[in-house]
Amino acid sequence: MDINQIREILPHRYPFLLVDRIDEISETRVVGTKCVTMNEWFFQGHFPQRPVMPGVLMIEAMAQVGAVLALAREGGNSLALLAGVDQAKFRRIVQPGDVLRIEVEETYRRKTIGKTAGKIYANGELACEAIITFALSVQEK
Repeated sequence: MDINQIREILPHRYPFLLVDRIDEISETRVVGTKCVTMNEWFFQGHFPQRPVMPGVLMIEAMAQVGAVLALAREGGNSLALLAGVDQAKFRRIVQPGDVLRIEVEETYRRKTIGKTAGKIYANGELACEAIITFALSVQEK
């Protein structure tokens, strides 16, 4: 799934769209890619002398990849909202030049609430992992 197809599913736009492509998608699992460049807006202040991707944005990237899975199934006018983050662990810094592989697996789903387990690998090394709870909200057209 390329960036144009992702933009049809997710409402996020620059500078807050944090996934470049979806490489795999199944009923309960999705894998996405984010290519981190020096041009990312957050590197201007985090930190100018040693750019590091903020952990909260790694969680957001994970949530966006998970939202692609949830919303692709919905096929309508739903919005996936971040409802909780548990057991977040940051194992490695992410810096310009890193390619992130974002793996998200749905572990629980009941109507409009779900949980996912996600991991982010930076150039093959585990950088972040978390359990994310999401809520689906139907939007009026």
